[in-house]
Amino acid sequence: MAEGSKISVPVAMAVGLGAIIGAGIFVLSGTAIALAGSDAIIAFILVGIVALLVAVELGELGAIMPKVKGASYSYIYNAFGSELGFISGVLLYFSYATSVSAIALGFGSYAASLAGLNVGDFSRYFSIAIIGILSVVNLIGIKKAAKVDSYLVTVKILILILFIAFAFVAVFALGKGLSGHMSQIMPIGGIAGIFAASVAIFFAYSGFQSISTFTSRIKGGARGAAKAIMYSVVISIIIYVLVAIALLIMLPSKNYTINADPLAFALKAINAPLSLLVIVDIGALIATASAVLAMILSSSRILYQISSDHLLPKALRKYNEKNDVATNGVILSAIIGVVMLFSGNIFIIAAISNFGLLFSYLLSSFAVVHFRRIRKRASFKSPFYPYLPLAAIAGIMLLLVGMPRESLVIGVLIVLSLIIVYYFLREAKRKRVVKIRLFR
Repeated sequence: MAEGSKISVPVAMAVGLGAIIGAGIFVLSGTAIALAGSDAIIAFILVGIVALLVAVELGELGAIMPKVKGASYSYIYNAFGSELGFISGVLLYFSYATSVSAIALGFGSYAASLAGLNVGDFSRYFSIAIIGILSVVNLIGIKKAAKVDSYLVTVKILILILFIAFAFVAVFALGKGLSGHMSQIMPIGGIAGIFAASVAIFFAYSGFQSISTFTSRIKGGARGAAKAIMYSVVISIIIYVLVAIALLIMLPSKNYTINADPLAFALKAINAPLSLLVIVDIGALIATASAVLAMILSSSRILYQISSDHLLPKALRKYNEKNDVATNGVILSAIIGVVMLFSGNIFIIAAISNFGLLFSYLLSSFAVVHFRRIRKRASFKSPFYPYLPLAAIAGIMLLLVGMPRESLVIGVLIVLSLIIVYYFLREAKRKRVVKIRLFR
């Protein structure tokens, strides 16, 4: 592939940032504060650290397999075979396709708010519209979609900086000062609240994996992709924490509820200038749109890779080589995204999505250990081995344990269903049973 046709590291990083920032700060920051109070800041930092550990691991795995399009699924499939590959792949795809719905719901809420319409009645109409429009953008091709994302990311980061600056200036203008205002904010929920918030916002960091689906298209190959993944996570942690602080110094934590437009909610509550509210709403629309764009891109390529490995029907292998796009994957992801809009509130959607993400990240950490043990060569290796994978595994297990019960139940039922489906298909194809000896 010609170097000129490849995607630069900054543009690749923008795709990751587009998925991370839009999915989280404009949509789930208020939910995190509603669940954990001012401890939501701790949750953002802790989850950011776990995400960074996983991001470094994916950088190494991407260096081992730069040409695969399935991100964590491909790493698990190549490390552990078709059974875990099938289960983790379908779960990961479902998580990404579901996240399209959660982020689009945020877009719809901000769009309804900006238009002065009832959010509850009209948000889904706007959500359906943006999923449809951005599916078409994805069908045009990956390079064009990535460039669109890079422009959108620049605008929304500038708007977030404006929001943060206004929050600090507004509080000091009121004469309370930062410490005086923060002293009125009582943390709620304790450890349980931090866990609940962490589970909700882990979904917000999930976008960095989107870079892993097109490693071979990035200048510098695997090393370039690793840089893009790590930079996107570090920048996101900084922005997330600053925006969470800004929200908390504008309003006490008890004022926040589980909703999809927390920044607009906070600005309205303190009677911020209408012009700022409009700018932030526009920024939220841009942010959530770029995140939907990245999630449709990632989910479609994961589905294509699973099908290319002959674990899903041939129809999902349809690929437009000219535009580098998985055509049927994009269409199916859009359909699932629309259907999931009617499955419940944004917290429930995010929690369901998180189970598949955490499951795939957990197995990816074990995949790093596997490839190190067989001495697989890689142009980039995660530092502090084996402590970094062990820390990632511990962090992911804690987040799994802290998930809402309904999400765990749904996740376990999906895993059991996928095991049954896998062995049913295996028996139907009359495939030989693989027998190994674990002990002498």
